[in-house]
Amino acid sequence: MSNDDKLIDFSAERDKRIHDLHDRKLNEMRQAFEQALPLPKGKKKPKNKPKKR
Repeated sequence: MSNDDKLIDFSAERDKRIHDLHDRKLNEMRQAFEQALPLPKGKKKPKNKPKKR
């Protein structure tokens, strides 16, 4: 084959595409969770529970 520079690695391209799809789904899920359960803006100090002994 004389046109080696025009060859495409289909497995690498597919891996990139699958990764992009997973990133898009992850971002959609993150946005849905942020709308349903918004994170508090200010950090609250957690209350320490007494340790059971």
